[in-house]
Amino acid sequence: MGETPLEPVPASAGDLLPITAVIDGAGHLRLAGCDVVALCREYGTPLYLYDEATIRQICRDYRREFGERLPGARVLYAAKAFLNPALAALLAEEDVGMDVVSGGELYVARAGGFPADRMAFHGNNKSAAELAAAIDAGVGRIIVDNEHELDGLERIAAARGVRQAVMLRVTPGIDAHTHAKTTTGLVDSKFGLPLVSGAAEAAVVRLRDSASLELTGYHVHLGSPIFGMEPYEAGIEVMTEFAAAMRDRHGVTWREFSPGGGFALGYTPDRPPPPIAAYAEAIATALRAGCERHGLPLPEVHIEPGRSVVGRAGVAVYTVGARKEIPGVRTYVAVDGGMADNVRPAMYGSAYTAVVANRMRDAAEETVAIAGKFCESGDVLIDAIALPRLAPGDLVALPASGAYNLAMESNYNQAQRPPVVFLRDGVARLVRRRQSYADLVALEAAP
Repeated sequence: MGETPLEPVPASAGDLLPITAVIDGAGHLRLAGCDVVALCREYGTPLYLYDEATIRQICRDYRREFGERLPGARVLYAAKAFLNPALAALLAEEDVGMDVVSGGELYVARAGGFPADRMAFHGNNKSAAELAAAIDAGVGRIIVDNEHELDGLERIAAARGVRQAVMLRVTPGIDAHTHAKTTTGLVDSKFGLPLVSGAAEAAVVRLRDSASLELTGYHVHLGSPIFGMEPYEAGIEVMTEFAAAMRDRHGVTWREFSPGGGFALGYTPDRPPPPIAAYAEAIATALRAGCERHGLPLPEVHIEPGRSVVGRAGVAVYTVGARKEIPGVRTYVAVDGGMADNVRPAMYGSAYTAVVANRMRDAAEETVAIAGKFCESGDVLIDAIALPRLAPGDLVALPASGAYNLAMESNYNQAQRPPVVFLRDGVARLVRRRQSYADLVALEAAP
């Protein structure tokens, strides 16, 4: 028998699905050489599949594009997008860093063998226990967010007799022109020390004189996802001016600088993200110009991509159940997942597209809404999409599901959290089993 013929996925989903996605001779979606239909039979649905090759390639693209323009640039994966021990181990192999935002993320990353000295620890209200854990683990950088944290961190470091390297998170007053719930660079933000109030400058002076904390530079994060280059350019202009002022007024010269992350991901075919090279070129050009204008040394740059590293690699697969046809209004097709495993459409109005994993060659016949199974009218994954006529048992796959879906998942309606399978070179590896009903009460006290 000959090999099963393979063909590319449709252009409408080609840049959204993992880089290994193809259609096999049976019309099934294949990822990393694995038949998605067979995987659903083995593991059930909802099912989250991650293509390792896509994650590795994107990490390498970030390292190459930024490293060519800013030698010594460091790529730190933003763990809040998605994290488990298997991913931490993969990222450690790819020689990237990681930014974590809680003691839990620190623990999970370490459980995957990720080296603490390649981590940065963020967060606007880190507890004393979290700060102590970070110092004890040897976290490379702690990103100081406010005066309260500065007080506690200085006490903890002094008590341990260490000198902890820190960066100062500054709120530059820049609008990233993204969703109001994911904009973080404005003056009215819970994150960072604002420039306009003088709080950032006061923190610089205090850190300059600290025996226990070493200020290495400044950090800004403007929001996510950012599709245009202007916010980065504006933020860098503000920060190079601030860095020059701190040098001139207080003798403090930066060695490191982070413009944060926020790099966009394509969720639907009509809104592709800029290429990584465009971000790298804009950030490098703006930073070099600002440093030259103010006579500053070019700092080591740290960038923090999250969703753009894992988003495309992840595919969520659901089984179709009920249909509800409302003549002249809408047809709802319900699947066996929804807002418990992907709250983003309900929370942010996020848009997705879909393919039918078991009928990839079939033409679209109808426009439907893909509804979740949870007891909320807002539990609709896709408001309107043209697909082949769906029947119970069909498999609907949502590309670009690798970021924030599982990071924000819940047990709403006492749903069982779905399994996660990593795929590589034709091999499927279960890295998280499906929750059982017993798991739902495992933490509860006996009645």
